[in-house]
Amino acid sequence: MATLSEIRSLLGEPRFNWSDAVPWVEMEREFGIEFPADFREIVNAYGSIQINGQFYLEHPAGHLLHSLRETIRGDLEMWREEDMAEFLPSPVGSKPGELMPVASATTGEWVFLRVPDGSSSPWSVLVQELDSPAWTLHEMTFSDWLLAYLRGEDVTVCSRNFAPDRPFYEPLS
Repeated sequence: MATLSEIRSLLGEPRFNWSDAVPWVEMEREFGIEFPADFREIVNAYGSIQINGQFYLEHPAGHLLHSLRETIRGDLEMWREEDMAEFLPSPVGSKPGELMPVASATTGEWVFLRVPDGSSSPWSVLVQELDSPAWTLHEMTFSDWLLAYLRGEDVTVCSRNFAPDRPFYEPLS
């Protein structure tokens, strides 16, 4: 699993550095899921940001204009609609095998965490391309997926054209 220091070496020093677990506990209770530790660690470090002017990552703190909790609520509702559900290989939600929407890109991709089938099974990342019925399952943790994205590797959301020199981020305001 990629470490926060590997991500920090490519993306730069985080400025958010959140330590209060309350927003996570409340969100996890609402959605009936415990998000993976690597995802929480990255989001707590960076907060609500846009990476490479393309990829949106949000924190669940309620005082933020761009709150992961609010975004997930809306995204679950949208992806549960009959005409949207057909674009995914599994239903959205928090049960084993279901998909939890956690991020999106300006280029039309949606990033989901696939809930493990069992307690010893790993999390994986699914990327859906909204402009087509295509989706790709990446059998890797969120931190590994994000690190590959930051390196410019093809993980469905590609950063090469958006960050030709090096990855960067800006806080969402």
